[in-house]
Amino acid sequence: MAAGQRALTARDYARAERIFSAALLKARGGGADDLRVALTLTSLAQAYEGQRKFVDAEPRYLEALRILRKVRGAEHPDVAAILNNLGVLHRMHGQFPEAEQYLQRALSIKERAHGPSHPDVALTLSNLAQLHVAKGEYETAAPLYERALGIYEQAYGPDDLRVARTLDGYVTLLRKIHRDREAEQLQERADAIRAARAAE
Repeated sequence: MAAGQRALTARDYARAERIFSAALLKARGGGADDLRVALTLTSLAQAYEGQRKFVDAEPRYLEALRILRKVRGAEHPDVAAILNNLGVLHRMHGQFPEAEQYLQRALSIKERAHGPSHPDVALTLSNLAQLHVAKGEYETAAPLYERALGIYEQAYGPDDLRVARTLDGYVTLLRKIHRDREAEQLQERADAIRAARAAE
C-alpha cells in the first residue's frame, strides 16, 4: 500500500494500478468485508481515475462504499470521502443529478463529523461549486467557492496552494459572469502564491 501511494503521489498511475491490484488480492484473503479491502479498492479507483479509466473506477468505489458503510457506519468521514469521489466522477461524465446527490450527501456527513469549517468540508464545497458551474448555475456556485476559500485561508493561511487551486476555479466562474476585473485580481493572487511556493 505504501508503495502504491508513492506511485500515486508521483502520478505513475499505471504502476499504482499494478501495485494496488496485487494488494487487493492479498487484502481479500481477510474476507470480503475486510476494511483493508475497502481501503485498497479506494486507492485502486484513484489509480484508475488518474488514467481516465472512469468505467473501471466507479465499481471499485461502490464496492468500497458498501464495505465502509457496513464496517464503519453510514456517517463515517471515510464514507463521505468516497461519496465525494463518486460525485466528481459523475460530474466528469456529465451525470449531474447523480453527482449532486453524492456531493450533497458527502457534505452533510463531513459537516456533522468535522464541523462547518473543516478543510474536508471545503474540498466538497469546491467540488459542488465546479458542478454548479458545469450546469451553468453560476450564482449558486459563487458562494460555495467563497466559503471554501474562507475555510482554507483560516486553516492553512492565505498563501497555501489549496487556496490557489480554489482561486483558479473561482476565477473561471467570475470570467463566465463577466466579472473580469475581479477575476484578474484573483488570478494574480493565485499566480503569486504559486510563485512563492516554487521559490521556497
